[in-house]
Amino acid sequence: MAYGGREVLRGVDLEVRRGEILALLGPNGAGKTTTVEILEGFRRRSAGEVEVLGADPAHGDEAWRARLGLVLQTWRDHGRWRVGELLAHFARYYRDPRDPDALLRLVGLTDHAGQQAARLSGGQRRRLDVALGIIGRPELLFLDEPTTGFDPEARRDFHDLVERLARDEGVTVLLTTHDLVEAERLADRMAMLVNGRIRACGTPRELARRAAAQAEVRWTAPDGTPRRERTADPSQLVWELHRSTGGPLPDLEVRRPTLEDTYLHMLHGKDDAAGPAEGRAPGTAGDAARAA
Repeated sequence: MAYGGREVLRGVDLEVRRGEILALLGPNGAGKTTTVEILEGFRRRSAGEVEVLGADPAHGDEAWRARLGLVLQTWRDHGRWRVGELLAHFARYYRDPRDPDALLRLVGLTDHAGQQAARLSGGQRRRLDVALGIIGRPELLFLDEPTTGFDPEARRDFHDLVERLARDEGVTVLLTTHDLVEAERLADRMAMLVNGRIRACGTPRELARRAAAQAEVRWTAPDGTPRRERTADPSQLVWELHRSTGGPLPDLEVRRPTLEDTYLHMLHGKDDAAGPAEGRAPGTAGDAARAA
């Protein structure tokens, strides 16, 4: 995928499994929004094959679109509508919509049902965006930075909601976020998009192994000197230290690599392992993706 001669995506090979939550991570400009817009059918790709819910998004009809739920990164339309009226209006477009009043309770907006959308706070507007995205009972839900502006309690409630949608209703969720804690909390798998390519895809533990990010062991030496060492096998190092000192290790601390460590490790080009990452298809040209 290219804009004005500049390549944005360079052969994105990605499969999202039905009923899973997949987080698409990457820095600004990595191509996350472009990837999502191609999957949603809003942007035409320049090459490759894409299949979403059994159809090519470039040719998706109204029936296909009704099976999708979208929570865009920014959406300031319908400002004059009152919240409850807006949900009731949108519900009429679907064959089996959620009950608008129940949905207001679900996203915590019951007390704001009579308020104009333009007068909502940033976090309340995001809750309304989420409600509009799921009112049609989608099979596949796209969430683009969904918790921007949420306070900690609202973020926790939203996470619980997304988990219920996936676990209890089998909704497939594709989430883009810069919040690594959110990604680790919600996602079954994470795909890291760097410079227009999927650098790796897997669970946090699989990504940490792929990046070969090292743990850090800290302790106080017998002479009182603080010491620290990075190692891929902290258990072996602690055993060797204990054997060499013949006693306990004061102030022993083992810090294993976090998702942030792994992300930064890959972001700065330190992951050059040969072969495709888990979840990728080798040898595929253009932009390829398969969702649900």
